[in-house]
Amino acid sequence: MNTPKTTPKDFFLYFASFAALYVSVVSLISLLFAIVNRVFPDNLNVGYYYGDIYSGGMRMAIASLIIIFPIYLFLASYINRYLINNPEKKDLPIRKWLTFITLFLTAVAVVIDLVVLVNTFLGGEITTRFALKVLSVLVVAGSVFGYYIYDLRKSFAPGMPNRAKIIVPIACILVFGSLAGGFAIIGSPMKARAERLDMRRVNDLTSVQWQVVNHWQQKGVLPVSLSDLEDPISGHMIPTDPETGLSYGYEVTGNTSFRLCAYFRLDSNEAFRPSSVRTPYYSSYENDNWRHDAGEYCFDRNIDPDLYPVRDNLKDRAI
Repeated sequence: MNTPKTTPKDFFLYFASFAALYVSVVSLISLLFAIVNRVFPDNLNVGYYYGDIYSGGMRMAIASLIIIFPIYLFLASYINRYLINNPEKKDLPIRKWLTFITLFLTAVAVVIDLVVLVNTFLGGEITTRFALKVLSVLVVAGSVFGYYIYDLRKSFAPGMPNRAKIIVPIACILVFGSLAGGFAIIGSPMKARAERLDMRRVNDLTSVQWQVVNHWQQKGVLPVSLSDLEDPISGHMIPTDPETGLSYGYEVTGNTSFRLCAYFRLDSNEAFRPSSVRTPYYSSYENDNWRHDAGEYCFDRNIDPDLYPVRDNLKDRAI
């Protein structure tokens, strides 16, 4: 019996199929991890970021699944029909090599997952968050392992039952259910852009605030307008609203007090909850109180001369 030869078509089909599988599996596990992080936040992550620390990786995982997973389904379906029409091709070396490599990798992933689980359990650190991540790896890797064990053993003779018709819908439910959960967390693209714009405004106002304080310490008086803060020598320029290009509002309200204003797209209580999931980008967020309503909002600030003293030779000018 002659051993079937691997054609360029065979190489492309199997290589593309397994590449799409690996990307889909990694993206799915990343998405499941991000969802677990969102639903079961870790209090140790509080206080370091402003914005959703999980949405960036989650968006990439969602984008990869939306594009790559359908490609994998198409290639897997095409290969299955191809082998039914050419059953001698099921013994191609490239098919067996890639299949056994995949089985090896998934088995290693499951074993490592179980080792980490036992080690963490012995350390007394088992949490719902960790257990769900372990379960995610076991389900995804175990499903891949089971499918390709079946794929190696099944017959492609016409008329033989195809159990993959049951496995594929289950995989689709898992993937599309995860995608739905991801979309529910990150929201619409319009809301994501509005969040980023408001985040930029808070960052800009924080920068302006400390420039005003620095001006007070250096000169003993508050700047009359934001243009007084510009320094052509150092190249410092006052930021403007990222959406409209207009200057931020600024008003001197006393000898040591001032007001900063901006127009926000969203209410910070909804968009930027200071929780273990949506946490401050600046560690001073809680003290500086950058929470805001949607629309025009102003922040009143008062400089404490004891905390931010002016230069010694300017104290007589400051009140």
